[in-house]
Amino acid sequence: MVKKAVATIKREVIKIDATDKVLGRLASQIALILRGKTKPDFAPNKEPNNMVLVSNADKIKITGKKLENEGYFKHTGYLGNDKIIPMKKIFAKDPGEVLRRAVSGMLPKNRLRDRHMKRLRFEK
Repeated sequence: MVKKAVATIKREVIKIDATDKVLGRLASQIALILRGKTKPDFAPNKEPNNMVLVSNADKIKITGKKLENEGYFKHTGYLGNDKIIPMKKIFAKDPGEVLRRAVSGMLPKNRLRDRHMKRLRFEK
């Protein structure tokens, strides 16, 4: 009788404090961690076991006039009903959503993107 070795998967939780960090720089750092590029055994087709926990997302520093000028595109599905929601409105409602959209834009547009984004969590 042959016994098979059971591989235990260790999920590494990386905690990041977002207090006074610039939005884009923080988003690129999180995207690298979620993708697994900080580990020596990186492979683009492999899903790493990193989980990022961001605290104090409401204290992110947004430089310039991005709060007033930046907007997010949304389409309702009807002809001519495309909406542009300003960043200020989304940041006031949920600051983590602004960071989530920035990280999502920095990850590759493939099948692994949704799996990577599930490993991004926010603390209140």
